[in-house]
Amino acid sequence: MPEPTPTSTSAPECSAVPTPAPAPESSAVPTPTSTPESSAVPEAVPTRESETETVVAAPAPAPASGGGRLCRSVLGPLTAAVVLAAAAGGWYASGGGSPAGAAVDGTGEAVAPVARSLRLPWPDEGQASVAVEGIGSLGTRGEQKPVPIASLTKVMTAYVILQEHPMRAGTPGAAVVADQKSADESYSSVETTAPVLAGRTYTQRRLLELMMVPSGNNIARLLARWDAGQERAFVAKMNRAAAGLGMRATTYTGVSGMEASTRSTSDDQLRLARAAMKDPVFRQIVATASVTAPGTGATFRNTNRLLGHDGVIGLKTGSSTPAGGNLAWAATQRIAGTTRLVVGVVLHQRAGTTPAEGSAAAHEAGCALITTIRADLPDALTRAGGSGRR
Repeated sequence: MPEPTPTSTSAPECSAVPTPAPAPESSAVPTPTSTPESSAVPEAVPTRESETETVVAAPAPAPASGGGRLCRSVLGPLTAAVVLAAAAGGWYASGGGSPAGAAVDGTGEAVAPVARSLRLPWPDEGQASVAVEGIGSLGTRGEQKPVPIASLTKVMTAYVILQEHPMRAGTPGAAVVADQKSADESYSSVETTAPVLAGRTYTQRRLLELMMVPSGNNIARLLARWDAGQERAFVAKMNRAAAGLGMRATTYTGVSGMEASTRSTSDDQLRLARAAMKDPVFRQIVATASVTAPGTGATFRNTNRLLGHDGVIGLKTGSSTPAGGNLAWAATQRIAGTTRLVVGVVLHQRAGTTPAEGSAAAHEAGCALITTIRADLPDALTRAGGSGRR
């Protein structure tokens, strides 16, 4: 279907962001830069995936320079082969609790006093939540009513896989054999997928990349069956993990996000994103700019079009007609000599339109928030007395 260029009422810094080039996640197969000759996945002799195949990480984020120029290159190519693996220590070292009498967001965290002096360009629709590690919540906008989240579901899928099968940063992880079902689902006109070959052995890391970078639904289902035997059993693990994180408004009914009955809020997804970003392997995976599906020659770019620009180091996109456009993002900001992690979630942008239109709106809303935070937060903290907490 034609993909109209969306108009936006967001902050002017991001008003020129065009419609993302990749196909919408939940409506069409992502276009690989190298397409396999056949639409059917051939059988293959079991082969262990090479652990030396190249994975391109996002460019190192450029320092904030202020103003509307920060997001103008959002959709530029992500080609720098820079391995991005920021240490988490500085991000989480000085969290702190909620001061008595302080305003709190939907996660129960104190809204940092510095938020009062920031004029954030919150989206006019849907929901959004932002927090800075070591400083606190910058606030929440929109009714925190559970809404479909599309492929943001995969953040929890990856979180549970890494909880159940921990990996060290830079290692391949466990060996996983692709089953026939995942191979049969490798090419689809109704959902995003990534090609795998039945009987071939893949590393856990490569499958996580194929799930998170091009948003392969079939890979999410393969990993769920590998871990729990049945997808339903894995969904139960996802809901237990959500409960353990205090995500009281979240219900998972599937592992990929295809189900509109999987619902959450921006506050709950922010809580999950912050927990997931504490894992160095997760951080490396969501910082990956492109990934190749072994044995097929197909290479996919990350669906997160903000990645590698304006300090953005990850997270995940999600779009469908009922969910609209959804984006969880993580960016770094150097403040008073300390690198801080800024995490945000935007949900339900242009719901009911095309996935492409929703995705473009979510990217634009995220870009506007990131631009303003990077430009204004350091000075706002100085005016607030340093940390922004009281």
